[in-house]
Formats: sequence, structure tokens, C-alpha cells
Amino acid sequence: MGGFVRDRLLGRENTDVDIEVHGLTPSQLEEILDGLGGRLEMGASFGIYGLKGYGLDIAMPRRERAIGRGHRDFDVTVDPFLGTEQAARRRDFTINALMEDVLTGRVLDHFHGVRDLRRGVLRHVDDRTFPEDPLRVLRGAQFAARFGFAAAPETIALCRGIDLSALPPERVEGELRKALLQAERPSLFFETLRDMGQLSHWFPEVEALIGVPQEPRFHREGDVWTHTMLVLDHAAALRSRARQPFPFMLAALCHDLGKPAATEYVRGRIHAYDHESAGVPLADALVRRIVGDKAAAYVRNMVQLHMKPNALVGADASVKASNRMFDRSIEPEDLILLAVADGRGTHSLWPWEDTEPWLRQRLALYRELMARPQVTGADLIAAGLTPDSRFRELLAYAHKLHLAAVTHDSALKQTLAYARKLKQPGVTEN
Repeated sequence: MGGFVRDRLLGRENTDVDIEVHGLTPSQLEEILDGLGGRLEMGASFGIYGLKGYGLDIAMPRRERAIGRGHRDFDVTVDPFLGTEQAARRRDFTINALMEDVLTGRVLDHFHGVRDLRRGVLRHVDDRTFPEDPLRVLRGAQFAARFGFAAAPETIALCRGIDLSALPPERVEGELRKALLQAERPSLFFETLRDMGQLSHWFPEVEALIGVPQEPRFHREGDVWTHTMLVLDHAAALRSRARQPFPFMLAALCHDLGKPAATEYVRGRIHAYDHESAGVPLADALVRRIVGDKAAAYVRNMVQLHMKPNALVGADASVKASNRMFDRSIEPEDLILLAVADGRGTHSLWPWEDTEPWLRQRLALYRELMARPQVTGADLIAAGLTPDSRFRELLAYAHKLHLAAVTHDSALKQTLAYARKLKQPGVTEN
């Protein structure tokens, strides 16, 4: 039933098999499962079982009644003799309300789900039960993104009136993760939420991008929203190469969040000076709201640096400059991919195809440099310095010299000279 039948009809692989058993009491079903090798009680009070050695969810028909505003606030009653149409009515969308008789292979389609599959339409099953679970709004947007479907007008209208504020962040993250990691066009997740008027609670920073202008010389694609959606889709084509795919996609979503605050007209042209810095706290707020701390540092770093790669490429900047950039990056490989996606997300005439080769050649030089010996704290102590509060500053100074390709011995001499300038204890005047 549900997603397994849907995906089989779409020609998609799905190993998540849900079976609903009608016409047996719980004790009868349990006896059969025990005879097949042993049942797993995955939620017996809700009529949900598993079978040892098989990745199956085996459920009994049930009635559900909302008793609160939350995603899990339901009163569930098992009803073994509930008809298939009534059982399917509790499903969210028609494409997920499909059933297949395992004995005959006949598809039970009580709500025209096959028709909607063929037309690429996402339509809710029941006006009364659909709003009882607010997560269905995000699930709808996620399905639209993954399958490239369009939500039916009546479904969009219904979703506009559903309150998402009681959803736990981990459930929002779950739907966002599926959209960002499984969809070819994750932009449809946000476009669908925009149509439903449902960006404001969980994604206000993204909603703020709508209508923010960009300089047409560099962004003929339109406003910041349009650019961000294009970048997100181009990032999706690159995510399999990312070291951290989910944070990478979050960074693509958040990279220009600072533009609404930074955008201004200067001598008749549109500028967003230092929007990357303005975007860091906004990106941090969005990520922490939904994902928590686990991706926040990565996204902050990517947002802060996202303008650097293409700027360096455009200026054919020095190796020293690219070394400094990569040294500040948490994940240089992913920063390169974000620069590529950002470039492809514009309709300007810039030769973005040159970006990745240039950056990868520079990254190779940076890694070669970082493999060489650097001045360490042990080197400074051996030279007679006493560790104190300025030691960190001295090591940072030595590291800057290393990034400029200064040899170890020369960097040590210059660092000791700098220590004398700071009157570092243990360093004698020559």
C-alpha cells in the first residue's frame, strides 16, 4: 500500500514495503506472524507489526482522530474490518492512497490516485482529515520536489489555512532533508510552500528574498529568490560530489540571505556590498531553528566565503590569496562546488565553466603547501621562547608566512624577529 505501490507505478525503486491486513483480529494476525518466524511489535497498540528477517511494516486498518495540534496528537483505534476505502481515506494524498491486493495484483484506487500520477498532480484525499496533521503541508512540498508534481489548486487553498507552528523541528528537518537530498529540483519544495503561503514560520529568511532586486548586468535571471532557487537546483546536480551533502545544500539555500538587508542603489546601479557577512547570522538562525547545531558552523563558513572563489577567479588572483581563502574554509571541496552552483545560477555572460578548473588547480597547490613543514610551538620553545598569552599570535603570524610559501627556516627567523618586536620573554636582542 501507499508509497510502495505509488513508486512501482512510477517505475521507481522502493524497498520500504507497507502491508495492511484486513479481516483478521489482532490475535489472529499475531498467531500467523509467529508461525512465519516471529513477529516484531513495532507499535502493537496501533496495530503495527514487523516480521523477523524481513523489512516489512505490517499494519491493521485503523481509525484516527486528532486530539491536539501536533503531528502526533491522534487517538488511534484498530478496526480489523474497516473497508479499504475508509482505510485509504486517512492517507494524505491520492497518490499515497493506492493499494494493491497481494493475492490478485489488482490496484485499489478509491480516490483516482493513478490518474493524478499520470498527470503529475498532488491532490489531498479528504478535506476534513488532511488538516489534522500539519506535517502534511511539508510532505506535500517534499513530494512536489521529489516527483516534479504540481499541487492541485484545492490542495494549495487547503494548505494555506493550516498552522505549522506546533511541528517539532526534527519533523521539519526530515521533510527538508528529503527535498534537498532526493529531488532533482529542490526549488519546488520552496516554490510549493510559497504558493501555499507557508514559508513564514519555518523559512522566513528565505521568504524575505522574494522581490529583492539584483543588478541585471550580473543577474539577468531576476530577483534574489529566483537566483537562489536556480542555485539550489544546480547544487542538487553537484551534491553527490560534496563532502557533506546535506550541509552543502543548506549552504546553497542560505548563501544570499544577507541580500535583503544589504541591497541598495548606488549611482543608478544595484549593489549588495558585504551581503555575505550580513547573511551569516540569518543562515545561522535558519539552520539552528530546524537542524540544530550540527550543521551551523559549516553553513556559516560557506555563507561567509561564498563570494571569494568567483572573485579570485575573475581577478586571476595570486596563489597567496587563494591559499588564504582555502585556509579559512571548513570544506574547500564543497566551497568550490558552491561557487560553481552560484555561477550557474545566473544568466550573465561570465564564463563560469572556467571556475572549477582554476579553483581545483589552486586547491592542489594549497594542499601541497600544507604538506610542507610549518613552524610549531615546539620550534618556538626550542628557540628559547616561553609559552604565554602571545604564543597564539606568534603561531598565527608564522602560519601567515607559511601560506605565503615562506620556507620553514625563514618563517621561523621572521617569527622570532616578530617576537622581539613584541618583547616576547626569552628572546634576546642581537
